[in-house]
Amino acid sequence: MADAVLNQLSAANIFDLRGVVAVVTGGGTGIGLMISSTLLANGATVYIIGPNQVDLDKVAGIYNEAAEKTGRPGRVYGLAGDVRSKSEALRLADEVGKREKHVTALFNNAGVLAGVSAHPTANTAEAFRSAYLDAITPEHFANSLNTNAVGPYWLTFAFLPLLEKWKAYESGNRRFAPQVIMTSSMNGWTKDINTAGRSYPYMFSKAAIGQATATLAHELLPLGIRVNGIAPGLFQTEMTAPGTADAVGQSHIPEGAKQEFEVPATQPALVQGGRAPYGGSNRDMGSLALFLVGNWFVNGETVLIDGGTMLLHPSSY
Repeated sequence: MADAVLNQLSAANIFDLRGVVAVVTGGGTGIGLMISSTLLANGATVYIIGPNQVDLDKVAGIYNEAAEKTGRPGRVYGLAGDVRSKSEALRLADEVGKREKHVTALFNNAGVLAGVSAHPTANTAEAFRSAYLDAITPEHFANSLNTNAVGPYWLTFAFLPLLEKWKAYESGNRRFAPQVIMTSSMNGWTKDINTAGRSYPYMFSKAAIGQATATLAHELLPLGIRVNGIAPGLFQTEMTAPGTADAVGQSHIPEGAKQEFEVPATQPALVQGGRAPYGGSNRDMGSLALFLVGNWFVNGETVLIDGGTMLLHPSSY
C-alpha cells in the first residue's frame, strides 16, 4: 500500500496536467510566458491571449515544435484579443468554447505599467505636483485600470460556463478543480512607489485586483470555482528589462542592473543553480503556477512571490 501512496504523492503524478485546458492572458511574454510554458511542459493545452496574432503564433510555434521534439503531449495556441473589453472577453470565451469542452484554469495575467513619475526635484508642493500630477494623464490611469483590473472582471465571468463544465469532465472524475488565478503584484500592498516602477496607476490597479481576488472567491463559492492570486516582485520580463527578450521570448535583466529597491533572495551570495542574476526566474514562477493548479484546498488567497522584498520595504501585506 505504501508504494501506491508514494506514487500518488510523486511530483510526476501531482503535476501531470494532461487533460487540463488553461487560458493565460498575456501568455506570450513575461510572467505569462513563464506560466504558459510551464503548463505546456507538464502536458496542458494552453491558450495564450495577447494583442498581436503574429507574435502569438510565433511563440506558439517555437514551443510546440520543442514539445513535439521531446514527446510532450501539451500544446499552446494563440488568440489575439483586447483583454480590456467586455465584448472581447465574451468573444474570446466563445472562441475557446468552439475548440474545447471545458477550461480548467483561467490566468488573468495580462498587465501594463504606465504613468511613471520622476522623483520630485525638491521637497515642495510645486515639485510634487509637477512629478505626480503634471506628468500623469487620465489615459495612464484608464489603460492601467482597464488592463490590470477591469479586464480580469470581464474575463472571469465570461469564462465561468467553461470553468463550470470542468466539474463534470469525465463524469466528475477529474484530478483538478476549476480555478481563476489573478496576477496582482507585490505593489498591490507596497507603501513605497519605488518598488512599483514609480507608477501610481500601476499600484492602484494592482491593489484593485488583489482585493478582487478575495471578493470573487467568496462570490463564486456556490459554483465550486476557486479564485486565487499571484503577487510577483521583480521578475525578468519585458516590463522590467525592455528589449532583452531572447529567441524563445525570455527576457534577461542585465547583470549588475540597478533597481530602486532590494531583493534579498537574489543577492549574489545566494545565487546558485542557474537562478536569475537578479529577480525571479521562470522556474520560480512556473513552480508556483503548478502548485496552484495542482492544489484543491487553497481559495481566496494571493501568494506573494517577491524574494523577500516586502520584508525590507513598508507594506500592508
